[in-house]
Amino acid sequence: MTRTTRLLILTVAVVLLGAVGTAAVLYSAHRSGRRDQQQANGPTVRTGAVSLRPTTGRRLVVRNLAWGPHRDELATVPADDPQGPRTASGVKCLRFHAAAGTGICLQAVHGALQDTYRAVVLDPHLRELHRFPVSGIPTRARVSPSGHLVAWTVFVSGDSYAGTDFSTRTAVVDTRTWAIDDNLETFRVSEDGRTYRAADINIWGVTFADDTRFYATLATGGRTHLVRGDLTTRTLTTLHDNVECPSLSPDGTRIAYKRRVAGASPDAPWRLYVLDLRTMKETATAERRNVDDQALWADDSTLVYALPGDYGSDLWTVPAGGGGTARTLMTSAVAPAYLG
Repeated sequence: MTRTTRLLILTVAVVLLGAVGTAAVLYSAHRSGRRDQQQANGPTVRTGAVSLRPTTGRRLVVRNLAWGPHRDELATVPADDPQGPRTASGVKCLRFHAAAGTGICLQAVHGALQDTYRAVVLDPHLRELHRFPVSGIPTRARVSPSGHLVAWTVFVSGDSYAGTDFSTRTAVVDTRTWAIDDNLETFRVSEDGRTYRAADINIWGVTFADDTRFYATLATGGRTHLVRGDLTTRTLTTLHDNVECPSLSPDGTRIAYKRRVAGASPDAPWRLYVLDLRTMKETATAERRNVDDQALWADDSTLVYALPGDYGSDLWTVPAGGGGTARTLMTSAVAPAYLG
């Protein structure tokens, strides 16, 4: 083979390799462009002022999960147009809730070696009022109807309620004094009129009735119970079994909650139920999928909750009375709170 022939073969090989590389780049760009186009077809998110005291009708605030520069920011939409354009605040939260102009925002602080977490109390303009370090991964957050109390739950070991190998820590803070009960497990537990003591008690999922009374889940001995808490007497009284992540209705008469059902997968054990506090009658909602969330009452007859979605979670809604059907409320959103 002559030197000229070898050079010709080498040149052809270089040209072919270049063509293949160019084609690969163009194909990748085309696929990326398609993905960008698909993301562009999601909810419109724009920056703007977000207030926890809306002046233009009732609003819904969520943790925005739509892909883009405002992912994980608190964003708001009109309550009657949840699929409309979102106004992003710039404030990022893992868990969030708000009432009466007070917000509780559970945040991650990213470090060089590991993440830490904190609870930040926000004013109506989403400015920080006070912060508290928390000892684990944020999972639940609630504000009392008056805005005077905030509560949060974190995992201090484990990261799922589905099994039994986890431990939680739940705290309540008075925003008027910044006094904190940093572990509700220190409250006295009353079961059937008798004091109950156990080393394996876990408390999570606070929902407030007022500035003294609340409801929560108490777990012990492999079972869960609905408890009514009293901050003045520092007591927890068991009311009903097999209740997790309770949510009190606005009129104070019912509790929405996730309930373990027989025959379900151990990894997806819960269905969404409603308990009448007067009769203790349970009603299954029309949502038949696994719900691992603390549901929110949109009003006295409608529940909102998160289910897995393409970008993390979507919000769904279902009637609280047991009829109707489950419907999508918002895509790419979690941690809702109604304002106004």
